[in-house]
This record gives sequence, C-alpha cells and structure tokens, in this order.
Amino acid sequence: MAKETAVIQATVARAVLRDIRHTPQKARRVVDLIRGTRADQALSTLKFAPQAAGQDVYALLNSAVANAKQKNPAIRDASELWVIEALVDEGKTMKRFRPRAQGRGFRILKRSSHITVTVSDVKANNKAINKAINKTAQKNGATK
Repeated sequence: MAKETAVIQATVARAVLRDIRHTPQKARRVVDLIRGTRADQALSTLKFAPQAAGQDVYALLNSAVANAKQKNPAIRDASELWVIEALVDEGKTMKRFRPRAQGRGFRILKRSSHITVTVSDVKANNKAINKAINKTAQKNGATK
C-alpha cells in the first residue's frame, strides 16, 4: 500500500527587525506570547502588552501580515493567518563604562536583538511547511 501525502500549498511570509535596542531576554517574553496564535489575536495581545518590546513586535507582525497579503492577494485580513514562527536572536552588544569608586570602571553591556516573525495561512509548524515546499520543488525538478 502506498502512502498518500497531502501537499500543503501554504503562503509563508516573514518580517525581520534587526538591531532593535531591547535585550533578547526581555524581547523573548513578548514573542512567547504570540507564537502559535492567530495573527489577529496576536496583534490585539501585543497592542496591550505592558512590555516595551510589545510595540516593536506589533509593528513587525503588521509588516509580516502585509507581506503575506502582498504574496497572496486572496488573504483578506490577519484573521486568516497564523504566527508559525517567532524568534529572537542576539544582536550587537555595545560596551560602555560607568565610573566607579577608586578610579575603577564598571562595564555596562547594552544589548540588542534581531526579531523574526513568520506567518502562514496554514496552521502548522515551520518544519512541516518547509518539508512540503521542498517536496513540491523536488517533484517539479527545481533545485535549491
């Protein structure tokens, strides 16, 4: 018996925000709120999030939704999209010194983040969508 595999034709769009001046640890707290949720629910969650990074992630998610609409005009609004991937990577760290007692210098690390949000019209994890896209590309004879 041959297994039948359903090919997922998913619209996947991403948006990346680089070198934003929030620490990765604090930005991850915000991003964890929206991972795996519908895009419209994530937008309303971020709009009222008390964390400072919430406003930047809100704008980033809006950008990802706009990118998805640009790729697939059949998508009408954010309620048709899911946040399938949201991650925060560490960006540049600026090193500064604060004067301390007896002529010493105390090092201050001002961290930054790279935030990536990926939305799709199919609720699945990113690995499943990548697998389906690669299978389709192999069937069509395309190479990476």
